[in-house]
Amino acid sequence: MIQCDNLVKIYKVADLEVVALQGLDLKVETGELMAIIGNSGSGKSTLLNMLGGLDRPSAGNLWVDGQDLLKFSEKDLVRYKRETVGFVWQNNARNLIPYLTALENVELPILLKGRRKRERALELLEAVGLSHRIKNRLNQLSGGEQQRVAIAIALANRPKLLLADEPTGSVDTRMANQILDLFRELNRSMGLTVVIVTHDPQLAKKVDRVVAIRDGKTSSEIIRRKSYAEEMAELEEGRESSAEEESHVEYAVVDKAGRLQIPSGYLESIGAAHTNKVRVTLEDGRIVLLPPEGSRE
Repeated sequence: MIQCDNLVKIYKVADLEVVALQGLDLKVETGELMAIIGNSGSGKSTLLNMLGGLDRPSAGNLWVDGQDLLKFSEKDLVRYKRETVGFVWQNNARNLIPYLTALENVELPILLKGRRKRERALELLEAVGLSHRIKNRLNQLSGGEQQRVAIAIALANRPKLLLADEPTGSVDTRMANQILDLFRELNRSMGLTVVIVTHDPQLAKKVDRVVAIRDGKTSSEIIRRKSYAEEMAELEEGRESSAEEESHVEYAVVDKAGRLQIPSGYLESIGAAHTNKVRVTLEDGRIVLLPPEGSRE
């Protein structure tokens, strides 16, 4: 569904150039539910904006659903945003019109299609668990319910790819878990490819793959040892993984040139935090990093 190769994004602010992405590589399979995590300024929201057709890369390759976004005209981008991708924002104001009811909010984007707007809107509100709140205006809905309306709107154009930017950032933990469970159900029932951007590493418990971005590059991937469905089946059968067994394993990502990002804590532990050089040796089939000669071991 998504293929990013050596993706670069440079913003110009006054006379300064800010590099948001520095040769990022990413592959997302069709029907996958995955998360992208990273600190503020890591480049994760920039990546999401480019996947959504809201911004263009400065260099590299970006393919979504077999389409080369770098070759898109403005007309192509409009069609892509209307037919291929749906967007859920942290700020509900970007999706919702406050003086309309939940049903009217969902009907509005369906008007572009020109048919079955009432029936389709009711289907979507039922899919997100809000069929009992269709006549309520936004000020009568909780923050979590408003976010569910926003998700229904994002699904109105029957997208193949659903992008969510910090979708649980404005709700409490209980509601955040419900929203994440909803994404998983939509992923399973509709075959949607879902990419969630967040700063919350706890999302790893809800998705099968988490990609971590640091300084504009993919730095690591966290992959579930067992699928979410397998874990739920074990719980239903009364079997539970031992407390010592980690549910996920983390892998460092090596780019096509053989480079990888080493966590700063690891470099500090070998006394190489303040240098841009390390010694690399091969010992018993393992690659070992050592600080420069003469520095503290």
